[in-house]
Amino acid sequence: MLSDTLNEGLEAYGIGAAIRELRTQKQLGLEQLGKHTGLSAGMLSRIERGHVFPTLPTLLRISMVFGVGLEHFFKPVSQKPALAVVRKEDRLRLPNTSEGRPKFHFESLDFPVLARSIEAYLADFTGSGQTEPHAHAGAEVVYVLSGALEIHIHNQVHQLEEGDSMYFDSNFDHSYARQGTENCSVFVVVGAGSQQSK
Repeated sequence: MLSDTLNEGLEAYGIGAAIRELRTQKQLGLEQLGKHTGLSAGMLSRIERGHVFPTLPTLLRISMVFGVGLEHFFKPVSQKPALAVVRKEDRLRLPNTSEGRPKFHFESLDFPVLARSIEAYLADFTGSGQTEPHAHAGAEVVYVLSGALEIHIHNQVHQLEEGDSMYFDSNFDHSYARQGTENCSVFVVVGAGSQQSK
């Protein structure tokens, strides 16, 4: 059983509609396509209507009938605006592994969107000490949800507390450090052009 997030991600490709379009172009009925693929007309109908997502071997069987590659089905429908709902239970909590013991963990809030113009994260700073300075193309907006955070940039230290936010050009070296002993939760938005966000 697929999660809501995975279902929505697969729906964005419109695989069932792409199969129906190929079938109608070739003027094949569901029964005829079923004979060529070994699938029942009922199953093909469910796939075309988006009630079932075919496995890769099944999709390969269908694609061979029409003489197209699998990549034909994995082009997002360009007319549809980018949209993704990410359920809390589908997010992965990952440690910042670029430096020994992680000083924070982060969760991507928009990972199903393939071509993002921004990237959004929830970061939890639980370790002490300053993170390694890093830079990346674009810009960042940081909003402190709880606790307190230091942002080091341009040889200055900016102290942010709960409810504070900061925008900065992330092309310059910057780093973070939790203030005090309480955990610090931060909402981070990274602008387009970024190669890495943490």
